[in-house]
Amino acid sequence: MKLTEAEWKIMNAVWDRSPASVRDVLDAVGNGTGWAYTTVKTMMNRLVEKGVLKVRTRANTNLYDPLASHEEALRVEVSTLADRAFDGMFGPLVHFLLSERKLSKKDRAELRQMLDDLEAESGGGAADDRPTE
Repeated sequence: MKLTEAEWKIMNAVWDRSPASVRDVLDAVGNGTGWAYTTVKTMMNRLVEKGVLKVRTRANTNLYDPLASHEEALRVEVSTLADRAFDGMFGPLVHFLLSERKLSKKDRAELRQMLDDLEAESGGGAADDRPTE
């Protein structure tokens, strides 16, 4: 599922409000985009065609639900970025992100904890992947 920038705006609104009507989404994104009701409706119908949203009718109103979670969409987006810009390697991607952003002490501690948790889940495999000197 590859989403355009506009589709991300729509999907974020749907994830926040599911089920969401076109009016719900327009209320969420309209001020920042200047989109008309018909524009939002067209984009949401395209997302149905792409298999990202499902639609059902209740009391003459179409309600849209996501077919993928926000996390799944993020996973696809980050994997695509890693493939396109970093030859599929996450290490250089993470290094780039870390070098571009100032991490607080709390952020660094959380990152260390996540790495420790991942290493524990994999039975210490991450440590085995480190080069020896």
